[in-house]
Amino acid sequence: MNYRHAFHAGNAADCLKHAVLIWVLRALMRKDRPLFVLDTHAGSGRYDLDADPAQRTGEAAGGIRRLLAAPAAPLADYLGVVRQLGLYPGSPAIIAGLLRPGDRAAFCELHPEDHALLRRNVGRNPRMGVHLRDGYEAIGAFLPPAERRGLTLIDPPYEQPDEMERVVGAIATAQARFGPGVVLAWYPVKHRAPVRGLHTGLQARGLRDVVAVELLRREPVDAARLNGSGLIVVNPPYGFEAEIPPILAALLAGLGDREAGEGTALLRLCDE
Repeated sequence: MNYRHAFHAGNAADCLKHAVLIWVLRALMRKDRPLFVLDTHAGSGRYDLDADPAQRTGEAAGGIRRLLAAPAAPLADYLGVVRQLGLYPGSPAIIAGLLRPGDRAAFCELHPEDHALLRRNVGRNPRMGVHLRDGYEAIGAFLPPAERRGLTLIDPPYEQPDEMERVVGAIATAQARFGPGVVLAWYPVKHRAPVRGLHTGLQARGLRDVVAVELLRREPVDAARLNGSGLIVVNPPYGFEAEIPPILAALLAGLGDREAGEGTALLRLCDE
């Protein structure tokens, strides 16, 4: 409950998460049938990068500000959404801004202050439900949706030592309850052991059609630093493995500050 995303909004991890999220939403909307999106750890929805929290860390300067200053073609959709929505959009603002009139979303946030801000930022739309509740518990409550198509975004703060294990369980629950749904689950890369545990934990659950995408800013050997981040993607939409690598390459090139061990990866963890 101590984590406040306002201090980290627009950093390199956000850029990866939001660029992939936008691609997946666009892919799901290729079909006319309505969607349901569940955002389990939503935050406050929008962030002022000129306000004190963001200025105190300066992380956006090495993230979204750098990408906006030298836009690359593979990031055109992502950067266009950021410009269009104004204050730096978190995942709820992106989801609410892109969904169509027949689509629905549910946003869950347990921090009372962030929940109040989230309700102000996206709660005026009756199709966008804002809930003060535990995001893991919400997976069992909201899935499966009536629409039978959609996306579950799992993005916890990783403050607890068992968070990787909880994410594995959450992904498995989401798939058990809503098999056709896409799952995106963000994870930090500090050092390799927890990430290996996450990947092997998913494989042990017997899931199908699972890939991981990663963006590393440096060699993941210092457990005290956020050296990169990744996304687990279950049931990736058609074209994902062909179209995401150019986005990853553009993110890596645009973020700069090259260090030994940086790079990108797209790993297939479980076959279709």
